[in-house]
Amino acid sequence: MSKPVVLIAEELSPATVDALGPDFDIHYVDGTDRSALFAELATAQAVLVRSATKMDAEAIKAAPRLKVIARAGVGLDNVDIKAATAAGVMVVNAPTSNIISAAELTVGHILSLARHIPAASGALADGQWKRSKYTGVELYEKTIGIIGLGRIGALITARMQAFGTNVIAYDPYITSARAQQLGVTPVTLDELLAQSDFVTIHMPKTPETTGMIGAAQLKLMKPTAFVVNVARGGLIDEEALHEALLAGTIAGAGLDVFVSEPPTGSPLLGLDNIITTPHLGASTDEAQEKAGVSVAKSVRLALSGELVPDAVNVAGGVIDPYVRPGIPLVEKLGQVFSGLAAHSPLTSVDIEVRGELVEFDVSVLKLAALKGIFTNVVSETVSYVNAPLLAEQRGVTVRMLTDAESPEYRNVITLRGALADGSQVSVSGTLTGTKQIEKITEINGYDVEVPFAKNLIVMLYTDRPGIVAVYGREFGEANINIAGMQIARHVAGGKALSVLTVDSEVPAGLLASVRSAIDAEIMVEIDLTE
Repeated sequence: MSKPVVLIAEELSPATVDALGPDFDIHYVDGTDRSALFAELATAQAVLVRSATKMDAEAIKAAPRLKVIARAGVGLDNVDIKAATAAGVMVVNAPTSNIISAAELTVGHILSLARHIPAASGALADGQWKRSKYTGVELYEKTIGIIGLGRIGALITARMQAFGTNVIAYDPYITSARAQQLGVTPVTLDELLAQSDFVTIHMPKTPETTGMIGAAQLKLMKPTAFVVNVARGGLIDEEALHEALLAGTIAGAGLDVFVSEPPTGSPLLGLDNIITTPHLGASTDEAQEKAGVSVAKSVRLALSGELVPDAVNVAGGVIDPYVRPGIPLVEKLGQVFSGLAAHSPLTSVDIEVRGELVEFDVSVLKLAALKGIFTNVVSETVSYVNAPLLAEQRGVTVRMLTDAESPEYRNVITLRGALADGSQVSVSGTLTGTKQIEKITEINGYDVEVPFAKNLIVMLYTDRPGIVAVYGREFGEANINIAGMQIARHVAGGKALSVLTVDSEVPAGLLASVRSAIDAEIMVEIDLTE
């Protein structure tokens, strides 16, 4: 059996390849060479990129076997997430790989501005000894204003507090409890700008945050204050910043990011009260290695069929170890459900979780159920990524229901759906024993307890003597071995549901023959896809 092909399209650390391990056929390509990239994508199941390789809709279309795009870094500007989602391709990145590096670079900019380090170094290299010209300021007892108190903002807070500074912050989503925990005073944006000696911005770039520091905001700052942006280009209006620096509205600025990169011809580069670096926020050996190792682990999970909780286009979350064994169970329930519902289009489905599981976040089970339901129904590849999209496109209403009460089992999960012809379908399952055996516990209201097998046959017929002998003979004469069987009924002489596990696939003609022989209302074979 051939190994899955993992394509590395840009230079990554040796630790990245080590983290992938020996289970993959690793190919290399220059991702900026589109023709070479497309040729390799034809067989790739995963592709690892940094910022230069464009994984746009055209590239994704050229990769029919692709399951995951991994960006060894934070930004995803070079990945078409919408196209990837539609194709069922998971997109992962390494959102925490560079946070320490970015925080430290921010502190470096603040220190460099306070003490004129780059300019003093350049002057000395030119043979100039100008101590008085480069007299700076201490950070001690200064006010540091942090815009955006996320992971990087919190790291900067801790580092700046070590200098004896007063840290204030603006973040519309931070709670007062979190601010108190960090030792930060929450303020409005205008208050932060007016009070701070150093302002550093750490917000995502969105239509709302683009240009959030413009001419009006810069005028609120002290003429002795400095502003730093190591987050995203465009958060500070570059034209307004240039005018403020020229006019002395503020004392100086430190920029690592720009609207256009490289910022060739930018008038900001000619000013002597600005410090610039070429987008070095993630440019440390440690950050690059962390990013590569992080996405390599995500690729391993994705290609083994597991959910990657922090994939950017999957509505997941942290999966508790108690919930994780339920994922493959629910996928199989979804396949059984779709087999039972094959006679009419599905209009709605409820995923019902009962028992101790409801104490945890079980939202991942909704994804698993939809993946199972559509796996053998649609022609395209179904994944945790596009399963909700497939339901939406087909007008299927999906609900997640939970109930702590579970009278018969510690936990039980039910998929219950309505079909276009007015009928309903349900299937339930659980995990039993110390080995966590996956079992079907109910089908269409009939109680059973059947371990899953690759080949299942479900029959519903009128209960009467001799039926088992009839279908047993039919299968036996066709050399189909029955591995297990369970029959459930509500009353004698009423309807009976029989669930068989068989050792091989049953020909369609044989199913029709058996159905006719026992006059079955339902005769369905379900082949579970791994």
